[in-house]
Amino acid sequence: MPDVPTEVPAPAGTADLADACVRYLDMLRHVRRLSPRTLVNYERDLGDLRQRAEVANVKLRGIGPRHIRTWVAALHGGGMTPRAIAARLSAWRGLFAWLGMQGLVASNPLQDVRAPRAARPLPKAISVDQAVALAAYAPQGQAPATADRRSEQAWALSLARGRAIAELLYSSGLRVSELTSLDIHYSRAPGYESAGWVDWDAAEVTVLGKGGKRRSVPVGAPALQALRDWLALRPAPALQGDTGDHAALFLGPRGRRITTQRVWVELRDRARAAGLPTAVHPHMLRHSFASHLLQSSGDLRGVQELLGHASIASTQIYTRLDFQHLAKVYDAAHPRAKKR
Repeated sequence: MPDVPTEVPAPAGTADLADACVRYLDMLRHVRRLSPRTLVNYERDLGDLRQRAEVANVKLRGIGPRHIRTWVAALHGGGMTPRAIAARLSAWRGLFAWLGMQGLVASNPLQDVRAPRAARPLPKAISVDQAVALAAYAPQGQAPATADRRSEQAWALSLARGRAIAELLYSSGLRVSELTSLDIHYSRAPGYESAGWVDWDAAEVTVLGKGGKRRSVPVGAPALQALRDWLALRPAPALQGDTGDHAALFLGPRGRRITTQRVWVELRDRARAAGLPTAVHPHMLRHSFASHLLQSSGDLRGVQELLGHASIASTQIYTRLDFQHLAKVYDAAHPRAKKR
């Protein structure tokens, strides 16, 4: 089979958009060897470009930024999501970049055209009452009657660990990776140094967040008590010689440092047992921590520091949650509020 050239000779005379798209797709298929599914997407996106150019009665060399912006506006007005528009523009941009290398166009009309910005979804948070109910949940009675002694111990450990995890996540707004990396105390040994630890005297945790930035966050009294209750039951690590597991604050059912997946599972099960109407994950408690703290204090900079956000813009999204909370209070309490 002969080698397929990376450059396809340009046709004589005025370049034709339809022909250029065919040759570009041929290059993607044989040179870049894109998957059939990806090629179908390219064919769809380039077919849309050809159709719009035909309706506008514009040739390949006549397509300019104003045409592209008009077509983007039409896509957006037609209900296409910003993400889908960005993908379509990427296909168009790739075509014109390739045509530029072939000498068929003088410039890329998509050079400075961007897709509409996607609306940033609001973080999901639970109410104060739900957060407190989740953290304080304690089942009535003893372990299931069918459980043997070993199962009873595992049940008690799971309850204590789940309570301590829920209390600490809501009390301090930690990321789940920050929680799983916590040690009981600061520890340093050959080949090991704590990434995060509990300062029991100062009632705070020190963690290593994103970008390698270290911060200290207060821990409330109920969370500290839940941690002490957990440590009173915490078993010895499975591997005695492993410094990381020996120092770990939370151990999973197998006696190793707890994993993020295990935290997700235990928090989900605890929320279900506590009767919460929504599935709860670790980051939801971080969102709840930030939202409830901002509602009470109004101190955006303070919340930024506690969350470890590098930019205030990341924290400002919680002001939208705060506004939603105030709007609900207004609708429920103000005598002249309009029913929505």
